[in-house]
Amino acid sequence: MEKERYANIKRKTKETDIECTFEINGKGIANVSTGVGFFDHMLEGFTRHGLFDLALSVKGDLEVDTHHTIEDAGIVLGSAIKAAVGDKKGIKRYGSMILPMDETLIICSVDLCGRPYFVYDLTFDTEMVGEFPTEMAREFFYAVCYTAEMNLHIRQISGSNSHHIIEAAFKAFARALDEATSIDSRIEGVISTKGVL
Repeated sequence: MEKERYANIKRKTKETDIECTFEINGKGIANVSTGVGFFDHMLEGFTRHGLFDLALSVKGDLEVDTHHTIEDAGIVLGSAIKAAVGDKKGIKRYGSMILPMDETLIICSVDLCGRPYFVYDLTFDTEMVGEFPTEMAREFFYAVCYTAEMNLHIRQISGSNSHHIIEAAFKAFARALDEATSIDSRIEGVISTKGVL
């Protein structure tokens, strides 16, 4: 029987009030409410394509703008990923995905090494998708990367439609993370010559 890999994280500041439950061994079930429709759609896609279970409730200062809501959601999701992965024993550690979406092609690679490092190369012709500023895609993934303590590379090979580029990035990240967190019965302990991750 596969071990339970689950986390519940709460974070409250003067700007946001967030609760997140994250299950690695899920079925792709999302219950997401951030107040930013396109962002909810992206998180639902992440959940479905990674076959995680995610419940995320964010009450943010949207009267200011969406920045705190999106960035802080990334902080909390990254914390939940780190907690759910646990001791990392038996996981593959690395995951990669090259994901097409119409004219867009995105590559995403993950290393759950315990050392945050972020490389991001997405470009947009528009400033907004719905109520989601395209510049916030970077802030979200940066926040996830650093709180989860992972290496995360997201690169755009092709693409012109901002919606497609962001959606492909979320889905590619989901698939790469699913691979990196998957258990390989051949691995004893953690997959590192140092013996720790």
